[in-house]
Amino acid sequence: MSFHISVSGAAAEAVRTTVPTLVADLVASGITALDPALWGPEAEAEAAKRLGWTESVTDSRPLVAEILALRDSLRAGGVTRIALTGMGGSSLAPEVITRTAGVNLTVLDSTDPGQVLAALGENLAATALVVSSKSGSTVETDSQRRVFERAFREAGIDPVERIIIVTDPGSPLDADARSVGYRVFNADPTVGGRFSVLTAFGLVPSGLAGVDIAELLHEAEAVSISLAVDTAENPGLILGAAIAATTPRRDKLAIVEDGTHIVGFADWAEQLIAESTGKQGIGILPVVLDLDAPELTLDLPDLQVVRLVSDAGRDVFSDNGGHDEIRISGTLGAQFLVWEYATAVAGRLLGINPFDQPDVEAAKNATRGLLDARPEPVPAAFITDGIEIRGTAHVIGAASDLPSAIDALIEELGTDGYISVQAYVNRLELPQLAEIRDLLAALAKRPVTFGWGPRFLHSTGQLHKGGPATGVFLQILTTPDVDLDIPERPFTFGELILAQASGDASVLADHGRPVLTLTLTDPAMNIATLFDALR
Repeated sequence: MSFHISVSGAAAEAVRTTVPTLVADLVASGITALDPALWGPEAEAEAAKRLGWTESVTDSRPLVAEILALRDSLRAGGVTRIALTGMGGSSLAPEVITRTAGVNLTVLDSTDPGQVLAALGENLAATALVVSSKSGSTVETDSQRRVFERAFREAGIDPVERIIIVTDPGSPLDADARSVGYRVFNADPTVGGRFSVLTAFGLVPSGLAGVDIAELLHEAEAVSISLAVDTAENPGLILGAAIAATTPRRDKLAIVEDGTHIVGFADWAEQLIAESTGKQGIGILPVVLDLDAPELTLDLPDLQVVRLVSDAGRDVFSDNGGHDEIRISGTLGAQFLVWEYATAVAGRLLGINPFDQPDVEAAKNATRGLLDARPEPVPAAFITDGIEIRGTAHVIGAASDLPSAIDALIEELGTDGYISVQAYVNRLELPQLAEIRDLLAALAKRPVTFGWGPRFLHSTGQLHKGGPATGVFLQILTTPDVDLDIPERPFTFGELILAQASGDASVLADHGRPVLTLTLTDPAMNIATLFDALR
């Protein structure tokens, strides 16, 4: 088998006690048979139109030849660079596929104007763009497509020859793209975005960039039979039980890449698990960790560790070197399919619908409202060394400078809490900002997640609002030194990313979540000040 898992400690006990019931209830074969009743009557209508991912391997095979033919045609026309605009699973899936294969793909899933300009300025003459949007109305993707169209025209390139669309049939983007003459790949509308890795959303950009997508499907197919049968050895049942059925429940899931050949898998798994399980006040919070992350030595009772290793062994039950954890190894295609099954199983065990996202729209509505109303910016509560500080009343009311504001945010943490860092910045220019995660974890001695905005809104954003009310939130913004208008839109990218940050902060505050917002007016200098305040 192309996938192996070993469990120990609390996860092993969860597997021993839970998997026999899942087998007896025919859960695995029910998922494969597209049974929407597995998640209860309230979820049945949504589940009935969201189980197509179980058939993606078979359904996607005819796409391979089309994608490869288009790749050859583009290369013959001088295209040597593939860029992708998309959010959530539409960008995270191709990102892990191409990075693992060592293939170049420019992924644009930001509305930071500097990052958009960088994507536009990199060898446009040899670039083809894949625009991926399931709904066809995603504001980030629509805005990115518009500036690429303009850039192509200004360079004397017909956008029809360089833009490829991936969307659901009948979406607004589908109709518009076909009327213009773009090449369109329709994805299966019965597959939700976070489960779409083995559909056109994952395969088109990856295949055009040069990945062997036929092999990827073969890897997934190799594990599909073991996932479909109701046996105690089913890896999807084992993993689902291990992450969702511990007693007491460990609702923080640390995902550590520890020797695996797969690059960036944890970021893809994060969006799958968080958006699927974080609702109705419960959920599993994925925490992407490096090998030396502070959380791994804190012995936190609500943190379940999953290590992605080169060889997890052949025994499901193992002491894992004396560590209480889950270890997983396998091919990339197998990993994708097993984690999808496991997430569906986890949804059943948690008693929620893993296929909806009821709280995502709130942040989008808040963003639209701010873009329409254009209110005056909220003044900073105070400024420390060029860092503008804003936040919810309980945080700001207990602070007078940057160190005390950070202390006040951490004091809002409960014993089961977590910190979410949300960086609405140009991550190409400020990659070092991610180092704040370890600093905060060492200081707070609680799990800390880090997400680039607005990308995380399509990943962990659902859990932040709909999951357990235990999070505190640190937003980091910059004052952009450049901006970029969006054709036929009354707002710029700079205004859009600010509205997205402000809109999400307002929704979090409405849910009673503590928020601290730091705006860096001189990022290079301010990051040093910020890090000093955390040491």
